[in-house]
Amino acid sequence: MIRRAAPIALAALLLLLLGSAAQAGAAGYRYWSFWDRDGDRWVYATQGPSTARPADGDVQGLRFAVSEDSADAATPRGAADFAAICARTPAEEGSKRVALVLDFGTAADAPDGAAPPAARTACARVAPDATTAEALAAVAGPLRYDSSALLCAIAGYPRTGCGEQVTGRDTAKGSADVESGGAGESTAATAPDSTGGTGGTGPSVGLFAGVAVVAVLGGAAVWQARRRGNASR
Repeated sequence: MIRRAAPIALAALLLLLLGSAAQAGAAGYRYWSFWDRDGDRWVYATQGPSTARPADGDVQGLRFAVSEDSADAATPRGAADFAAICARTPAEEGSKRVALVLDFGTAADAPDGAAPPAARTACARVAPDATTAEALAAVAGPLRYDSSALLCAIAGYPRTGCGEQVTGRDTAKGSADVESGGAGESTAATAPDSTGGTGGTGPSVGLFAGVAVVAVLGGAAVWQARRRGNASR
């Protein structure tokens, strides 16, 4: 029984350790993701704010958070009803109204322990051909961009950083964007350590413990093999 159990346990632990290592190495990006409202649900935008041209009556949302990709992205929170958001902004000829839902994320996703502002909505009245970026500038400035025209901050948040990579997914589920959602992909590699600063993330205690168990089981398997060999002589 021991001869059979040891190799099986050894293989199972190796698979577990490989999975843990892959999970520990997972990386996400901290940035503003961009969403379109389709009926009663959010849809990850296929254009960035600088190129998207919403129609009059559209609702769009932006969420600051950390995630690995668009499938992992968290949607903006709060009410997303155009009539309610733009109730005090009457329609005017020669302009359009765009409802914006701005979700500054959670403390877990904030850089350097910053306190995210409360989520809010705004109704932007802009020119008929205005982009989402222009609508944002009208109601949620100051905006901050990097040298690649990556949207880094809305209403001054966050004060620093722009789409930085975060390794070791120890933050709450957030938003992600790799080119299509308006925030772009960053090649920066600054991951927060346990003190809130920047630095690499090392192997976990569980990983070392698992390696120790594998070593013990491996030694047991060798001992059993030697015992069988001695018994057959």
